[in-house]
Amino acid sequence: MELAGIGAVLFDMDGTLVDSDAAVERAWERWSAEYGVDPAAALAIAHGSPAEATIRRLLPALDDATVAAAAARQLALQYDDLSDVRATPGAYELLTTLARLGLPWAVVTSADARLAEARLGAAGIVAPVLVTVEDVRVGKPDPEGYRRAAALLDVPAARCLVVEDAEVGLQAGRAAGAMTAALKGLDGDLRLDDLTQLARHLGSASTAR
Repeated sequence: MELAGIGAVLFDMDGTLVDSDAAVERAWERWSAEYGVDPAAALAIAHGSPAEATIRRLLPALDDATVAAAAARQLALQYDDLSDVRATPGAYELLTTLARLGLPWAVVTSADARLAEARLGAAGIVAPVLVTVEDVRVGKPDPEGYRRAAALLDVPAARCLVVEDAEVGLQAGRAAGAMTAALKGLDGDLRLDDLTQLARHLGSASTAR
């Protein structure tokens, strides 16, 4: 893909900029035990999606108020579980590269603001623009979050690169009209082994301009 025209980078948080997979799994396992759900079923669909959307799929008979309460409980299980949360490999190198190149960036996450700020803080990352599930009407795979981030950075979505490690997030990026970079063996316009690889690609693209 042509990276020379990239005007901004939009990151997912969990599993992309922040290694929080173990904490996420622990929270869903505890929540599943409380709500009588198979934890494997929850983990199979939870990654990258807002908690409410996941819970509606797992427990379709629940009314809106009960879903909201169940989602609040799921998030509450995550707020203070930060012991092994850290930046993903290559994250610092990539953010340093973006600063050097003058490329703006944002984080678009299915977490709420409290959880996003806690996990980014634990990883030592300060996002210049943060779009959480509380800032949108519909979460991923809907493109609203990525479109909002692009607008806040004043960069057309078509000139943004969405970096994701979940299929629902890649769907959101594509629907927003952005280019996509995929981690964990997923299929995007660019496939990445880690964020160090993207830092090198962007550096090379800048040199080639």
